[in-house]
Amino acid sequence: VQLQASGGGLVQAGGSLRLSCAASGLTFSTYAMGWFCQAPGKEREFVAAVSWGGGITYYADSVKGRFTISRDNAKNTVYLQMNSLKPEDTAVYYCAATKRIGVRPPNEYDYWGRGTLVTVSS
Repeated sequence: VQLQASGGGLVQAGGSLRLSCAASGLTFSTYAMGWFCQAPGKEREFVAAVSWGGGITYYADSVKGRFTISRDNAKNTVYLQMNSLKPEDTAVYYCAATKRIGVRPPNEYDYWGRGTLVTVSS
């Protein structure tokens, strides 16, 4: 199983980025997908999750109204649209796959990508 995240970069506060995560080696449509972030010196935190079919989404309070998670099962890809970025959003962002729906801790995810760095300058 491989999860390849991409789309990170350097952006000014108030800007936008779109992260992508391409999955292979698993039956993508049978997994809920999540995004997590980890800032230097901090634990990995939940950002957003989407159900198998894409109809149900979950967000951390800190990103509600700014980030949107979506998926394209035909392309085996999950996305994270990040708008109105803030310096405190700076972190490495990871995508992950789980059979469990809802807001789940990192240890309930089965597969992880390597992460993509998002840096938001003030």
